[in-house]
Amino acid sequence: TGAMTIEMNGQEITLQQAGNYLEQTDRALRESVFFKVNNRRLLDKDKLNDLLHSLIEKRSKVAANAGFSSYREYMFASLGRFDYTVEDCLQFHQSVEKLLVPLNNQVDERHRNDLGLKELRPWDSAASKPGQSPLKPCESGSDLMEKTIACFEEIDPFLGECMRAMRDANRLDLESRKGKAPGGYNYPLYETGLPFIFMNSSNTLRDLVTMVHEGGHAVQSIVDIPLELVDFKNIPSEVAELASMSMELISMEHWQHFFSNPDELKRARRKHLEDVLKGLPWIACVDAFQHWLYTHPGHTSAQRNEAWVNCHQRFSGNTVDWSGLDDFRENIWQKQLHIYEVPFYYIEYGFAQLGAIAMWKNYQQDPSGTIRKYIDALKMGYTASIGEIYERAGIRFDFSEDYVRELSDFVRDEWKKLL
Repeated sequence: TGAMTIEMNGQEITLQQAGNYLEQTDRALRESVFFKVNNRRLLDKDKLNDLLHSLIEKRSKVAANAGFSSYREYMFASLGRFDYTVEDCLQFHQSVEKLLVPLNNQVDERHRNDLGLKELRPWDSAASKPGQSPLKPCESGSDLMEKTIACFEEIDPFLGECMRAMRDANRLDLESRKGKAPGGYNYPLYETGLPFIFMNSSNTLRDLVTMVHEGGHAVQSIVDIPLELVDFKNIPSEVAELASMSMELISMEHWQHFFSNPDELKRARRKHLEDVLKGLPWIACVDAFQHWLYTHPGHTSAQRNEAWVNCHQRFSGNTVDWSGLDDFRENIWQKQLHIYEVPFYYIEYGFAQLGAIAMWKNYQQDPSGTIRKYIDALKMGYTASIGEIYERAGIRFDFSEDYVRELSDFVRDEWKKLL
């Protein structure tokens, strides 16, 4: 997928760079780019289907050899999920479907009205309002890093020191370029201590969010240095993503370092909250799809596509019109690298997102106390259960319907303040 490119204005660009065009106000341009990107993905759909067939076959054999009834049961054991069960994941799916999908319908309807459209199509989802330019928080990867240092410094001087140390040690590869693998990540380096951040910046709001997200991971890598055993630093994703997603929302209180214009700052915060609201149903959708994949190991490509569309319809709401785009919709799961590379690793983002919302809620009430608890929780590494680490952070590891309702209501109220 790193080799996937399209041509725009006589230039070959990555699909990540193409995403910038989907924020433009020119609807015909957005539609054209949407078709180019998705037609490019379709060129490799059969190869990617064959690859997943092979992976499911091998993974199911591994599970059987290890004495498990399905690969799902094997992976729950392999991932060390001592703190929650398959049934808890299914409960999370139901809570998101019941509470977040209707809220996202409200967000989409507001967006449709802002754009002045009769119907919202997939290429409209990220579009800027007429008269607005796409948000541009930085001019380059180095500019992004300098602004991140200033932002983290304002949250807490120690956080700024962490980012400055990484910059000075050249532990960054931020710019997007042809042939570079997609995505972004923080990679711990246990011998030297300071981690490494990899991403594909094209100077968009998404890049700002990725930077502060990976910055949260980096802080955890740094505060974990004193832990005696490497296994203590091998943190479960439910905790690691709490570190990163909390920093997305907490840093949002200081995004004036990226947007000096108050209107742009307000737009950026609103856009990110909308992405948070949309992210939870997407996480539930991808996780539910993986549950289906490995409890139906003998399925065909057609059955897989049908199962995906059912999941997508369940969690995507009813405001975006996908009519005439069946081929694209059936195969969009292929862009989710987790399905290929790290099976069943994705629900963690959903649990951590709920925790991050709770952290942000606490930060608004007690900034210094919340950051102190945040750092104290990260220092624990994996020397305690997930629930105990969340408790140290001052929040709950809980994904019941009542808790999801409490947090979704908070985000909804914050979103409405930015309308």
